[in-house]
Amino acid sequence: MEKLKEGGRQIAAGGAAGFVEVCLMHPLDVVKTRLQLGPTHFSSLSDVFKKTYKREGIGGFYKGIFPPILAETPKRATKFFTFEQYKLLFASPSIPMSVTLSFAGLMSGCTEAIVICPFEVVKVRLQSEHSVQLKEQKSTWAVAREIIRNQGLGTNGIYRGLTSTLGRHGVWNMFYFGLYHNLKPLIPTTNQSSDVGYRLLLGFTAGTIASVANIPFDVVKSRIQGPQPASGRKYVGCWQSIKLVKHEEGFLALYRGLVPKVMRLGPGGAIMLIIYETVYDFLKKGF
Repeated sequence: MEKLKEGGRQIAAGGAAGFVEVCLMHPLDVVKTRLQLGPTHFSSLSDVFKKTYKREGIGGFYKGIFPPILAETPKRATKFFTFEQYKLLFASPSIPMSVTLSFAGLMSGCTEAIVICPFEVVKVRLQSEHSVQLKEQKSTWAVAREIIRNQGLGTNGIYRGLTSTLGRHGVWNMFYFGLYHNLKPLIPTTNQSSDVGYRLLLGFTAGTIASVANIPFDVVKSRIQGPQPASGRKYVGCWQSIKLVKHEEGFLALYRGLVPKVMRLGPGGAIMLIIYETVYDFLKKGF
C-alpha cells in the first residue's frame, strides 16, 4: 500500500511540475521550433518575435499549446516516476551512484519520449503554421485525426521522429537528473530561503547544460516532424537528418534555436524541480 501511495505522490508532483512549466514557458518553445525548421521564413531570434507578433498577434506565441497541456501530466509524471523506479532498479554496490543517477535519467527520458512523441508531432505541425491566426487553425484533434488518417499510427505518421525524440529526451534527462542529484548534496543548508535559491540555481544550470547537450536531436526532430517539401520527404531518419543539415547548412545549424531553448528550459528546469519537490513534500506530509 505504501509503494502505491509513493507512486501516486511521484505522479501527482510530476504532473503539477510539468503543467506549470508549460503554461509559463510555451511561447519560447514556439520561437525555438520555428527557428529549427530552417532559415526559409525566419532569420534570427528577433525576426521570429517580430514577424510572429506582427502576423499573428500574441496568440501566435501560444500555437500548439493544447497538445503539451494534454501531455504534460502524463509526460512529467512519467519522467519523475520512472526516474525513481530506474534509480532503484539500477542501484548496485558495484556501480557508482553518479552513474546510476545519470543512467536512470537516460532511461526515464527514453520512456518519456515514447509517451510524448504523438503529442510532439501534432504540436510541431501546429507551431509551423505561421501564415494563419490562432483562431483560424484546425483543432488539435482535427490535426491528429488527419495525420493518422493520411500517414497512419507508425513512424511515418503519428510516431514520426521517434528516434530523434528518444535522443532528445534521453540525453536531456541524463544530464538534467545526473547533474542535479549528484550536485544537490553539496548545497549548504543554512536556511530555507537560501536552500531554495541554491536549488533554483542548480536546476537552472542542469537544465541549461542538458539543453546544450541535446539540441542537435531537437533540431532534426523539428525537421522530421515539421512540413516537408512538396516533392517528397527530405528529412526521414534521425542520423540521416543530422548529416543532411550539417552538409547543407553547416555544423552550427544543428544548434538553431539554442537561445530560446535555453531561455525556456534553463528556468523551466529550475521551476520543474522546485515544484516537484515542493508538491511531493506536501503530499508526503498530508497523505
